[in-house]
Amino acid sequence: MGAFKPLLPFGKTTVIESCLKYLTSGGVDSIVVVVGYRADDIRERLSNYSVVFAVNPDPTSDMAASIAIGVRQLPDSADAVLISPADYPAIPPAVIASILGEWSKGYRLVKPTWQGRGGHPVLVDLSFRANLLELEPATGLKGLFEHHKNEVRRIKVDSPYVARDLDTWDDYERLHSEIFGISAPARSGPGPKSN
Repeated sequence: MGAFKPLLPFGKTTVIESCLKYLTSGGVDSIVVVVGYRADDIRERLSNYSVVFAVNPDPTSDMAASIAIGVRQLPDSADAVLISPADYPAIPPAVIASILGEWSKGYRLVKPTWQGRGGHPVLVDLSFRANLLELEPATGLKGLFEHHKNEVRRIKVDSPYVARDLDTWDDYERLHSEIFGISAPARSGPGPKSN
């Protein structure tokens, strides 16, 4: 990407704020934001949001490490967790509500799909808490879902954005134009890479 994805402009807000908004609008009660690189910048930007921050001291580590750090900060009242990377900013709140609805029917692992392709966020019932704290770095969540494939509920959703992340600047520009009908702000420089 060559830019710090969470704080890229996305419409009138930022990529990470867009994620927070669709999660809360879709029915998520508590949000833990795992930070590492540029943690202070994210904390400052999200200072008006009711979120808990968890710090990954090694931002170059695999996603499994960040998941475990985030899970440790979940409130005791949490029964399930939605895990969403911060570079999926265009998911409709209705998708979140659908995922939560499937969990309320008793499914312990829920993954949204678009045209057969798995996406994010995924839901993990916290009966799998120990598994989330000890994910294999090489396989991560994919390995957990594969190991318990008979318990996975894959739900078709009416949104391609569950499978559209921002890996490159072109991804960002295309998505911004598609969602808002206007070009993304110009790149302000190469900047450091982020996870």
